[in-house]
Amino acid sequence: MTTIISPASILGSQAPRLTSLPPLSLYIHIPWCMKKCPYCDFNSHEVRDQSGGMREAEYVAALIRDLEAALPQVWGRKVVSVFFGGGTPSLFSAQSIDAILAAVRALLPLELFAEITLEANPGTFEVQKFADFRAAGINRLSIGIQSFNPRHLKSLGRIHDDSDARRAIEIARKNFDNVNLDLMYGLPEQTLEEARSDIETAIACDVSHISAYHLTLEPNTLFHRYPPPLPDDDLAAEMQATIEQTLALRGYANYETSAFAQPGRECRHNVNYWLYGDYLGIGAGAHSKISFADKIVRQMRYKQPREYLAKAVPGTPESGLFILEQHEVGRRDRGFEFMMNALRLTEGFATEMFVERTGLPINSIQRQLDEAEQRQLITRDHHRIVPTLTGRRFLNDLLQIFLPEKGKA
Repeated sequence: MTTIISPASILGSQAPRLTSLPPLSLYIHIPWCMKKCPYCDFNSHEVRDQSGGMREAEYVAALIRDLEAALPQVWGRKVVSVFFGGGTPSLFSAQSIDAILAAVRALLPLELFAEITLEANPGTFEVQKFADFRAAGINRLSIGIQSFNPRHLKSLGRIHDDSDARRAIEIARKNFDNVNLDLMYGLPEQTLEEARSDIETAIACDVSHISAYHLTLEPNTLFHRYPPPLPDDDLAAEMQATIEQTLALRGYANYETSAFAQPGRECRHNVNYWLYGDYLGIGAGAHSKISFADKIVRQMRYKQPREYLAKAVPGTPESGLFILEQHEVGRRDRGFEFMMNALRLTEGFATEMFVERTGLPINSIQRQLDEAEQRQLITRDHHRIVPTLTGRRFLNDLLQIFLPEKGKA
């Protein structure tokens, strides 16, 4: 953790001050995919929608320039994890991923044995390509399986079938010892037994990490405009309980709302995010949270790939080159942002972590903590604050208590 030397020029600032900077992660967004899924609200764009197809080499050059332009904000800080998200990062060649990581190593101090994750779609797996990803430095693979049921894969608009999913996992296990499978439940017309079958199939693959998400109908998606027939709330809750129990019996710890890991295999990148750590996001539409001694800044890059690429044209000014939006996180928002993330963790958080990451005293949310405890949504002592099982089941209700308009932080 980097210790901050307070500049004399800002001693008079009234903003909450941080005594140390949190760990820093790097997120790299690859915006293209073969096909837009009807439930997806991420910043992803079908390859066929881009003039001239996926502009891979041009985009790699833009990413490197984006990273160079961002260096003054994170100068000297060690990067603890790297995450290639999308879209479908595995559409890119291993040579492109290698070039990006080479630039990262040249420009930033990367922690020894840093976790470096690549998201992959089962429909993009090739044996040699994934061996080359490993050689490039990827040491964790996250595969978007979603389901092993061909009927559900079709209803979700996935480009792969169940045999593709099994083959992808087989290839992944040959090259990586740290593999995550993304699954979804609460799918259109899904039964409890089908949800159970999916999770049991995933467990049988003996991967280190499984993420199980409840399908939600997000705005600006096809499913939101044309809702499919989904399981009711009671059945979805039964699916969730079955998934959690089945994974627990097989040694997977439910360390976050939707994340399950074998011992010591928690996703370090995401844990840093949930504990209000910092992350620099580069690429089209990527978000950043960067802490300084006297402020916390959030940023968003230009979202459309064409617009993002246009910013990398030689001769354009460097300052704020790729940034579309930027704002400081206000005093009243810091407490809520911290709680919104940290209360997703099954073991909660250490009280001093709140103070370190927000610059606020813990008594700034005393009234909200009292209410949450009275409603049996959290337990706490002088050292730790932990969501109860009820708090995890009704997380939105718990977070509502900490909304800034509920009281002054």
